[in-house]
Amino acid sequence: MKTQEEINYQRIAEAIDYIKQHFKQQPNLDEVAEKVHLSPFHFQRLFSEWAGTTPKKFLQYVSLQHAKSLLNKQQTTLFDTAFDTGLSGTSRLHDLFVKIEGMTPAEYKNGGKNLVINYSFSQSIFGQIIIASTHKGICYIAFYEDEHKAFNLLVDKFPNASFIAKKDDFQEQALLIFHKDWNKINEIKLHLKGTDFQLKVWEALLKIPLGKLSTYGQLAMEIGSPNASRAVGTAIGSNLIAFLIPCHRVIQSSGNFGGYMWGNTRKTAIIGWEQAQAENLK
Repeated sequence: MKTQEEINYQRIAEAIDYIKQHFKQQPNLDEVAEKVHLSPFHFQRLFSEWAGTTPKKFLQYVSLQHAKSLLNKQQTTLFDTAFDTGLSGTSRLHDLFVKIEGMTPAEYKNGGKNLVINYSFSQSIFGQIIIASTHKGICYIAFYEDEHKAFNLLVDKFPNASFIAKKDDFQEQALLIFHKDWNKINEIKLHLKGTDFQLKVWEALLKIPLGKLSTYGQLAMEIGSPNASRAVGTAIGSNLIAFLIPCHRVIQSSGNFGGYMWGNTRKTAIIGWEQAQAENLK
């Protein structure tokens, strides 16, 4: 049975899809509410509770022009911007708070042999998630629709590991992020399976502040490989930590949001939601 939170997200996702497709026409409240079969009053209240802002303001956040303006405002590096956003220290997802440790070459090559991985299923404001961790930290977060398929995808990433259905402290701390609780972000640790280049890209992603966006080209410059935009895109697509490593904050230089492993509508929802949180923290 679906939870009320899941039902609310699905309604909001439907509204976001409509807004995405019609933002040039600037649809009004009544029009969007009708598309999700809610009264304007109920829709306005539900949307504001979910996103932390009004549908009208959210429409601005997901528009092409707004995305372009965010990209154009970045006159300093992402590394500098991370310390100059006016947000409280505990709201920034960057590597000074989230600790990354790469798996050993043996763990990387042999599919997690000798690793014991705890995993659990949880509900987030952006849909259902599977989250997994080793004795060193979070190794996997993904959104899913089917629990059985979600577990099989996890096993595919670590085919030789042992799996235990268990929610541990690493997972509990990471799940707080979905509830806008950044107080214990310094306790979050990630144990990642990736090449040195991938780790470097993922570390750079963590430096993109809440409510900000970057492009593949900008990210390539940040890691000192200005001609590696395509390789950066491949590394972003290999990210196994949904939301916490914010690959959703990377968009096309045109301002289009582009694709997302866990669905374009979800990416739009996350970007708009984070924009609202950043505005509220100012």
